[in-house]
Amino acid sequence: MNKVKWGILGCGDVTEQKSGPAFNKVKNSELVAVMRRTTSKAKDYAERHGISKWYDQAGELIDDSEVNAIYIATPPDAHLEYVKKVAAAGKPVYVEKPMARTYAECQEMIEVCQKADVPLFVAYYRRSLPYFLKVKEMLENGAIGKPLLVNIQLYQPPRSEDLNMEELPWRVKPEISGGGYFMDMAAHQLDLLDFFFGPAVEVKGLVSNRRGLYKVEDTISASFKFESGLIANGSWCFVSDDLNKLDKMEIQGTKGRIVFSGFDFSPVLIETEDEKEEFDMPKPAHIQQPMIQSIVNELTGQGESPSKGESAARTNLMIDQITGK
Repeated sequence: MNKVKWGILGCGDVTEQKSGPAFNKVKNSELVAVMRRTTSKAKDYAERHGISKWYDQAGELIDDSEVNAIYIATPPDAHLEYVKKVAAAGKPVYVEKPMARTYAECQEMIEVCQKADVPLFVAYYRRSLPYFLKVKEMLENGAIGKPLLVNIQLYQPPRSEDLNMEELPWRVKPEISGGGYFMDMAAHQLDLLDFFFGPAVEVKGLVSNRRGLYKVEDTISASFKFESGLIANGSWCFVSDDLNKLDKMEIQGTKGRIVFSGFDFSPVLIETEDEKEEFDMPKPAHIQQPMIQSIVNELTGQGESPSKGESAARTNLMIDQITGK
């Protein structure tokens, strides 16, 4: 493949800024078609973003002979169905995170892609961002010695749409999302644990619904153990008070610590007995662009992407183990 010509299934909010424009800014890449079930919205998206073709039927985009790779940007309940159809068409597939609603669905997606001999990528784009690559570099260089303990804290107040009992957002409807905001947001942080330290060998969790705004868990605590013996702990609350809002990840080692955020992109701090230094790396305009470039590089034979179906499925497995699915 000399040039990747993308089609998007589900050109919703996530594609407006985070991903969509990046497909035309990446070398050897072009976004040529988009699809959304609502005809007027598909047409509007294509016109606003200068895309030549738009569809309101997934099959029509998948069968478009000009499209040679497909990005699935729908909610998770449609991921498995669309991956099956894209794989059957013999086209590489890039799926939004979380990969699916359950680990079992992830495994099925991996199997159909393997049988069809098509690559499967997942949008855990933090694996390609300089901000998090800086943390990984510090760990690999032994900047804080041997890692001993990881702590994750993510506390957020309810969103305004969470208070609308008549029509809750899809992210807190488990039949669509697979879970709640833990599934949607903490998945990024859990994937980072896998990226930094490898697969977890033991996972334990406790979940609770403290505010009753929706049916799924809103408060979560979990512990992880890795093959090296490293232990990580995490606590998440998506119904906290504004005063308690916090986004912090900390890795403690034998010679110091690294402190960074999962979402806020506050400066990465490294602190040892000899130094204290911060690295300011703001969030890019199109946050998925480095990941998309890595995928294009792999498809054109110029590199390898760090986020595949196998690694993304491990994140779903951790979520299932924590929430007791």
